[in-house]
Amino acid sequence: MKIVHTADWHIGKKLHKHDLSEDFDLFINWLTKFIEDEKVDLLLISGDIFDLANPSSEARRQYYRALIRLQKLDCKIVATGGNHDSPAMLDAPQEIMRALDLSVIGGLPQDLDEVIIPVKNKSGETELVVAAIPYLRDADLRSGEQASNHEDRIEAIRLGIERVFNEAAAICKHKYPGIPAIAMGHLFTAGIESSESERDIQIGNLAAFRASQFGNYYEYLALGHIHKPQRVSAEKPVFYSGSPFPLSFSERADEKRILLLDTNTGYEPDSIAIPNFRKLIKLSGNLSELELKLNSLEHNSSLKSLIEVDLIEEQYDAQKVYALDQLVDQFQTDGFEIVKQRVQFENQIEGSSQLYNKDQQLEDLKPKDVFTELIATHQYSKDDQNEIMAAFDEILEDVQSGNTGN
Repeated sequence: MKIVHTADWHIGKKLHKHDLSEDFDLFINWLTKFIEDEKVDLLLISGDIFDLANPSSEARRQYYRALIRLQKLDCKIVATGGNHDSPAMLDAPQEIMRALDLSVIGGLPQDLDEVIIPVKNKSGETELVVAAIPYLRDADLRSGEQASNHEDRIEAIRLGIERVFNEAAAICKHKYPGIPAIAMGHLFTAGIESSESERDIQIGNLAAFRASQFGNYYEYLALGHIHKPQRVSAEKPVFYSGSPFPLSFSERADEKRILLLDTNTGYEPDSIAIPNFRKLIKLSGNLSELELKLNSLEHNSSLKSLIEVDLIEEQYDAQKVYALDQLVDQFQTDGFEIVKQRVQFENQIEGSSQLYNKDQQLEDLKPKDVFTELIATHQYSKDDQNEIMAAFDEILEDVQSGNTGN
């Protein structure tokens, strides 16, 4: 039996207000062809199907379109909810999903038997069983005892997660003896690399679950939540497939993957690279360096490349901030779009109080004295200083006379 493990689709994701729906559509086009060519029997989607708990109507349409396309390939689909997903929203069309032989577990059901999904082969025999465990929320993990402190609560969460996986394993063993079992999960496991686009879960990721707590019954653990594809050190194969395309600039260098298992040869997956549909580019430097880098860009991806610009200068200079704004506004190179700009001044004075000695009180100083001292810390020409001070005098006069133009 051939199995594909993927996760963290984040349908509806916007990166600095830029819609990534095209990225998802191209991924589904590629995945559909891959499943068809490889004759994949089972597709696992381990949580964070959507980016928002209340996704837009267009995001929902993308989700249903993708499921219908994949379902037509005679491939069993099992999907679970993640911390970004609404359990109620994913579970709502359950009867329709069952009629289409689609298994979607949005939230942990009261009857744990419902997460145990047998997978039949072409002969109609159960060849594999999947414990489709979704993201476990605090309410799923609470016991009757109240934790007396923060450390006890963290340990109670770990033990609660362990209990769910162990109970699911016991059900698999009882109902399907001798049938190999794999589990799905959406959680933060100790000892892995994360990215800035992942939302903290289970008290800020402090309840990092130890891989040994999964037990040794499952042949494979298909995990979601971490966007960088990686293996977790454990007795049995435990893997994060990662997200199928970059969801933040911190993921721009990651090679995105799906994982392919062939149970005829074992449960060690092959890592299959997903094509890079869009580049995320981060440029940093002073004003002249940024201008040179922006003029040297070469477009070689399917979709428009997104750029994050980081201006780094030694001394604060309002004119350079203005010049960066102009550079960004006038940038119109085909195939590229600047979606974020930042400014860093290495020697920037953080507050007006730092301009004076500690024994001086800011409230004892006149506004013009403070502003004059501030201007003196910048490298303006004499003419520029005179113009700035004249503008300040005009504003100050308006403020003091109550004439603010309103």
